[in-house]
Amino acid sequence: MTSKRKNYKAFGLSIFSEIELPELQISNEQVNKNQTVEIKIDDLTEKWNEVSVNKKHIVVTEQFVMMKIPNSAIFYIEKGRTIIVSPLEKADESAVRLYLLGSCLGIVLMQRKILPLHGSAVVVNGKAYAFIGDSGAGKSTLASAFLQKGHELVTDDVIAVSLSPHGEPIVTPAYPQQKLWQESLNAFGLENTNYRPIYDRETKYSVPVVSKFYEKPLPLAGLFELVKGDDGITQIHRIEKLERFRTLFHHTYRNFLIPQLDLMEWHFSTSVQLLNYVSMFQIKRTTAGFTANDLVSAIIELINKEEQTIEKNSTDFTKLHSYAK
Repeated sequence: MTSKRKNYKAFGLSIFSEIELPELQISNEQVNKNQTVEIKIDDLTEKWNEVSVNKKHIVVTEQFVMMKIPNSAIFYIEKGRTIIVSPLEKADESAVRLYLLGSCLGIVLMQRKILPLHGSAVVVNGKAYAFIGDSGAGKSTLASAFLQKGHELVTDDVIAVSLSPHGEPIVTPAYPQQKLWQESLNAFGLENTNYRPIYDRETKYSVPVVSKFYEKPLPLAGLFELVKGDDGITQIHRIEKLERFRTLFHHTYRNFLIPQLDLMEWHFSTSVQLLNYVSMFQIKRTTAGFTANDLVSAIIELINKEEQTIEKNSTDFTKLHSYAK
C-alpha cells in the first residue's frame, strides 16, 4: 500500500501521498503551497479512542473529521490540507483508495469551501454540464454516452465547483476515470475483463478515460438532475425557484456533514451565486431499456436552445443599452 511519496493532481490540488494512487495523474507542475494536500500514514488508534463516543463511525468538528471504516482504515481529514490514514488489520488496499478518493477528498473540498456535487460532468460547446442524482440514477452512464459521441469527461462521482472572483461557477477537473456498472459496459460493448472491479461492488468497474479527459477548469453552464421513472416515458423539465436550492443541497456530496462543519451559510450563499449563472433541469428517465444514447441527443438539443436564448437576450440587452445612450 505504501510507496515513495509521489505528487499527484486532482480537483486543482497538488496531492503529496505516501499511498500509491494509480487512479490519479502524476503532477510535474510547480507547486502552489495553498493548493497542497498531504496524505500520510500513521497510527490513529489512540486518537480515535480519545474522540470516538457511542461507537459512531464518524466524528465531525469544525477543525477535523475522523472516520473508521471496516476493512479499510481510520481516516483523519484536517483543514482541507492533511489526510492521515491508519490502515486497519487486514485492510483491503482498494477499499482504502476508494474512501481516500471519494469521501476524504470530498471532505477536503468542503473544508476548503469548494462545493462538491455528487455527479459527473462533461464538456459541451466549451462549457461544463453536470449530471447529478442519487446513487444508481445513471450519472456515469450518461456521461459515458457523451464520451462515445466525442465529448470529454471533466469529472466523475465528485464535481468540484468553485466561484471565480466575479462569482461565476467553475468546475475543476478530477481525474481520468469513470465507475460503470456491468449493464453499462454491456451497452457500450466493453469487456469487463479489461477493468478492475470496485471494492465491495462486484458488478461495478473502474474505467480509465485518459484519452477523453479534459484537464482545464471550465465554467459550469447547466445542471441536469437524473431521476428514475417507471411509466415508460422520459421527460425533461426545468427546475424553478426554491426547488433549485433543495436540489443542490440534496445532491451535495456527503451533505449530512454541512451543518456539522458549520457550513450552512456558506452553502446557501454559494448556491445563490451558482444559480445566477446555471440552468437546472430534471430528467425523469424510464428504466425500461437503455436510454442514455437517446438522452444525449435530447440534452444537446436543449443546451443549444438555451445558449441561443442567452445569446439573443444578451444581444437585445446590448441594443437596448445602446439606444438608452
